[in-house]
Amino acid sequence: MASSTHEHHLHHLPTPYGTTTAPPPTPSTQPNNLLSTSEAADSLSRLLHRIPPTLSLSFPGRRQSQPSTTTSPPLISLSDPKPTIHSNLFSAAKQHGFFQLTNHSISSQLATSAESESSSIFNLPHDEKQRYFPKNWPLGFDNDDDDDEDNVNGKSLCLDSSCSVESNSTDLGLTSLREFTCQMEKLGLQVIEELACAVGFENPVGDGRTRFSSLMWISESEGGLSSKPLSSSPLYPFVIGLSFQIRCRKYSMLADSGWVSVSPQMDSVLVTLGDVAQVWSNGKVKKVRGRPVLAATADLAEGNSNTSNSHCLSMALLVTLPLESTVTPLLPKSPPPVDDGENNSESPPMFNPFSFEDYAWRVYHERLLLKDPLVRYRL
Repeated sequence: MASSTHEHHLHHLPTPYGTTTAPPPTPSTQPNNLLSTSEAADSLSRLLHRIPPTLSLSFPGRRQSQPSTTTSPPLISLSDPKPTIHSNLFSAAKQHGFFQLTNHSISSQLATSAESESSSIFNLPHDEKQRYFPKNWPLGFDNDDDDDEDNVNGKSLCLDSSCSVESNSTDLGLTSLREFTCQMEKLGLQVIEELACAVGFENPVGDGRTRFSSLMWISESEGGLSSKPLSSSPLYPFVIGLSFQIRCRKYSMLADSGWVSVSPQMDSVLVTLGDVAQVWSNGKVKKVRGRPVLAATADLAEGNSNTSNSHCLSMALLVTLPLESTVTPLLPKSPPPVDDGENNSESPPMFNPFSFEDYAWRVYHERLLLKDPLVRYRL
């Protein structure tokens, strides 16, 4: 496996699988089988990988159906006493896998400046995008769309925690974006610490820079809607994801309970728990698969008529793990401090330990799978 030359930078990995797409289904021995040629098999394989993981099938390229009702995520105020924070956090994590934070330290002015700098990146010519942000899995622009020549510039950009660029040029001026990423990372580490206290496991991240990684994922949307279906968007496993709410927006998310639609309040931070958090908690908390998808803008309700442009951005900070990590349940040595009315004695592990590097590569390149990718690791 490849190793990193910088503790905050993820490098491209030579895949041990020989290809980034799944092998085609095994052809039948019947003479009239439609998969008798490799071209037909490849076409069917691509089709299967575009089907969202629901019980009903949909055609590739068609936007997944969204929930008919929109709810407000559970609200957690960081100004509350610690016992109240832990109780509310445990309840939201156990029932939903997402919530919104208020009374945090991130300013809306900083978030707005970071969004403006991010927009300038997407307005760069194609050759400058490639020079400043070359593809280096998972960093750089996402250019993996099949048969879409209009998407050669990419619709999403992944940056490391320093928001570094390949060139030494300072023309981009990403000062606000770097500071915003740093502040979001600090908030994310605080949330992980509170989550560990609430659920009852020892925080494996702490303040050690070698124990975690952060990725700023910036996505471009068109006409107030996600420009790409979630099944074709790049996915990456994470502990928690954070999205600052610069304005009132509606998001669709694929949670353990299915598709949900939420509308967080302005200036809050939408927090989603990821697959790593679910394994760490030994299945006690639910998760959201992938990043929240911008479903629609509600800026007009806030009187911001000029914000209904044809293009808008969403920024999500993922607190994740270094590639060399092993993901394993963190079984508590004592009952968690929150009394949830259940037997809080130590439970046997629900997941087998697994390599984060192998898991991240598979999740990213297979995109949205037909079933929960954690299923294969369940005991």
